[in-house]
Amino acid sequence: MSDLFDLSGKVAVVTGGTGLFGAPISAALASAGAEVVIASRNTENCREFAQTLVDQGLKASGWELDLASEDSIIEFVKVVTAQFGKVDILVNNAVSRQGFSDLEHMNAADWEAAQRVNATGLMLITREVVKGMRERGSGNIINIGSIQGVVGPHFPVYGETGMTSPVNYTYDKWGMVGFTKWLANYYGGFNIRANCISPGGYGPGVEMMEGKAEFIANYKRLTPLGRFASDRDIQGPVVFLASDASAFVTGHNLVVDGGWTSW
Repeated sequence: MSDLFDLSGKVAVVTGGTGLFGAPISAALASAGAEVVIASRNTENCREFAQTLVDQGLKASGWELDLASEDSIIEFVKVVTAQFGKVDILVNNAVSRQGFSDLEHMNAADWEAAQRVNATGLMLITREVVKGMRERGSGNIINIGSIQGVVGPHFPVYGETGMTSPVNYTYDKWGMVGFTKWLANYYGGFNIRANCISPGGYGPGVEMMEGKAEFIANYKRLTPLGRFASDRDIQGPVVFLASDASAFVTGHNLVVDGGWTSW
């Protein structure tokens, strides 16, 4: 069975590869044997994190990528492909929170700033990577969504903490699920798979916050498993979808939420 999850010989690109989800995703893919290209605007962070993986005997490198720039995206894919010969796995994990707000405080400039990365950037890097996948007749695209792309925001969970769910985020994540299904259906005949992972609340990003005790208690109470997600909760699903263990899975939105959306 271990062969099904083995990613040896695969080249995986992870956008936002040092973030809350990006770091454990990058580490998991590298641990499964992949050569991991860790990419974001902060090249120094990417290289430092890649080095921590290399020090563990894994294969990783840090790269600069600005998803708000079409030129940066095209150059990134060109150079990565030249160095490694291919991209087998693309994990679209990066997200811009620029201009996130509720509807009545939203303006056109802030809305478009978020979409520049979360919609246009997503499309552009997928477009560039899928060209090579189509030529080789194989590839795997994994989009990191959210439960906000599965159900509408449950605003009462935030209580009096001042936290909220911005309208941009819900729009982006629902669109990502539809984009995933389009990719799966259009490119399935080229042996290219596309799936989405929709995680629920992520512990390392929430439980360290001050003044959020009410939200934390409400969230755990409303989650059947009674807790937030951990690093390992995202790592397993990513390796599953990146590997031959899911060879007949495409167009799927894998919800990893401790049961939040099952009520």
